[in-house]
Amino acid sequence: MSTSRVAEPIVVAIDIDDTELSERLLASLAHAPGLRVAQQGEPADVALVAATESTPASDNNDGALTPRELEVLALMAEGASNKSIARRLGISVHTAKFHVGSLLDKLDATGRTDAVAQAVRQGVIHL
Repeated sequence: MSTSRVAEPIVVAIDIDDTELSERLLASLAHAPGLRVAQQGEPADVALVAATESTPASDNNDGALTPRELEVLALMAEGASNKSIARRLGISVHTAKFHVGSLLDKLDATGRTDAVAQAVRQGVIHL
């Protein structure tokens, strides 16, 4: 004889100031199997919170830019080559390439120009 255990639903809290977006999410999640939307003040397993404009994506710990990467990014924005970046910062060309590669990864960019554009969009640098 097997006893089936019904899994408890995952309780989701919605903490979004945008009323229209909050209502759309509520409607979408209301009938999702295995989920239940939390009542006001109820503890939840997961919270949906809207990102604010003042919080660029680079503020998370995994993607935070180091002070050196910010220096390299500023030089990239000026159009500096890896060799020029290396000379101006007193580092090897290999290290400059490493920082540029790290910036491309963290900013999810396809190239140097895209990295600068992404950084501007995210408010990391201002041109």
